[in-house]
Amino acid sequence: MPKHVIVTGGSRGIGAVIIEQLLAAGYRISTCSRSKSEFIGQTVAQYPDRFFWQACAVGESEQVNAFIDAAVEWAGGDPLYGLVNNAGIAQAGILATFPDVESEKILQVNLLGAIQAARAFSRHMLRSRAGGRIINISSIIGTRGYNGLAAYTASKAGMDGLTRALARELGRRQITVNSVAPGYVETEMSSTLTVGQLAQIVNRTPLGRLASEADIANVVRFLLSDEAAFVTGQTILVDGGISC
Repeated sequence: MPKHVIVTGGSRGIGAVIIEQLLAAGYRISTCSRSKSEFIGQTVAQYPDRFFWQACAVGESEQVNAFIDAAVEWAGGDPLYGLVNNAGIAQAGILATFPDVESEKILQVNLLGAIQAARAFSRHMLRSRAGGRIINISSIIGTRGYNGLAAYTASKAGMDGLTRALARELGRRQITVNSVAPGYVETEMSSTLTVGQLAQIVNRTPLGRLASEADIANVVRFLLSDEAAFVTGQTILVDGGISC
């Protein structure tokens, strides 16, 4: 049977491209999002036997648990293989005037949601004793910071710490845990930056462009492959060299 991978936040953006690449590579995919996008509807129709979607608010523990249980049931109880913690939100603002409720929302989705999904996933994996992969979609901002993105930076730095801790915790069960930390990507999230800020980022990047969503998906696909079986506890920067 195809290996079963869960991707959170797969309705658009990086998550959607990851799903497209993994389906093309033969994986079985389960994903969740708050609402059903056009991409989700089209993919369900195209891959009815290898693609499952359920509405879920990542960061709400009961909904995350219910989604992963439903994904396992949809797959006929076959063991899970991979989890890609991709769901995330961003909002810019100087911390001194940034509302607590917005900081809490960012941390709840980006960090607490990843912890919840990893916990539910690891419970299934420990029972199956089959080994597997957890991949957290972090950000270069988690290691470098960025003006006006304090809460987002904290959430992504927390994901990298979660990666290192879980790599130690789950390694003896042959479950690898890694972060993929994109540089600045051509997505809806980069729209929070001004044209001038984006131009400055491109100028500072040795490869002279922003990352594409496919650049990120390619690394995720590698980390799910057999070739990455001895890679764990790492934060892999995919940033075109801007952090050099």
